[in-house]
Amino acid sequence: MGRVDTKNAIVTGAARGIGRAIALKLASEGANVVIVDVNLEQANETAKEIEKLGRKSMAMKVDVTNYNDVEKLMEKVAAEWGSVDILVNNAGITRDNLILRMTPEDFDLVININLKGVFNGIKAIFPIMMKQRSGKIINMASVIGQMGNVSQANYAASKAGVIALTKTAAKELAKRGVCVNAIAPGYIQTPMTDQLSDQVKNAIKAMIPLERLGQPEDVANMVLFLASSEADYITGHTFNVDGGMVMA
Repeated sequence: MGRVDTKNAIVTGAARGIGRAIALKLASEGANVVIVDVNLEQANETAKEIEKLGRKSMAMKVDVTNYNDVEKLMEKVAAEWGSVDILVNNAGITRDNLILRMTPEDFDLVININLKGVFNGIKAIFPIMMKQRSGKIINMASVIGQMGNVSQANYAASKAGVIALTKTAAKELAKRGVCVNAIAPGYIQTPMTDQLSDQVKNAIKAMIPLERLGQPEDVANMVLFLASSEADYITGHTFNVDGGMVMA
């Protein structure tokens, strides 16, 4: 048996990158997984990979900033699969620029997807998990939300907000047996970081005690732990997966 055997999971932003790694990790340990993304074509490809593992999957195109669409998603999965046991709020974007040059539109866009999108997911799953009296919610934060970063005011604010939102939701849902935690990845090797120059990559590695970028699977492993029964007495915390980059 897998560590999340027969559990039903929803992962947002799961068509590629870290979200895809999370979805495949959960499926490899027995979960059925709904792939949520704005890119339906890539989402379908990830869903097919999960079905090859012998688990149920479906791909759904959902804008996480639209509460009504998120609510319909949760209700559909709960009705068709019987429960929603795991929610991973992973969808996020960047629109980097110095505050002096950052447009209000780019600030709002990042906040709406990265922070409001997480709120929408939590709010929509709230009644379902409260009724079940069980569930795991895992929100994707970032080390940037803990330390700030030049040219990332919008991203830093959104991820800091996710950390605070996680603590509040954890306190509100604890009496119903629902655990809410966040993960703060550091620099993870993805198509986005692949585009960086060797000079920039070396500068980043110099800030990391383990002297290397993380892999999407490193984040997925933490999600699996938090989603499993091994983490039933853990809630309201943010777990860094950053090679030691940020130490409290």
